[in-house]
Amino acid sequence: MSEIDHVLVARVDELESRVAFQEDTLAQLNDQIAAQDAQIRLLVSRLREMTTRYQDLSYEMQKGLKPADEKPPHY
Repeated sequence: MSEIDHVLVARVDELESRVAFQEDTLAQLNDQIAAQDAQIRLLVSRLREMTTRYQDLSYEMQKGLKPADEKPPHY
C-alpha cells in the first residue's frame, strides 16, 4: 500500500469510530427522552387529578356541593 492509501484507511477508520460513538450517544439520548416522556405523562396525569380534587374541595368549602351535584335552576 502506498502512503496515500494508509492515510485514507486511517481517515475512514476515524470516521467509522466517530459514527459508532455518535450512534451510541443518540441511542442513549433516545432512551433518556423516552424515560422523561413517560415521567412527564405520569406527572401531567397526577396534576389533572390533583386539580380536580382541589376544585372539588374548593366547591365543598364554599357551598358544600360539587358542581356536578348541583341541580339545574329549573328543578
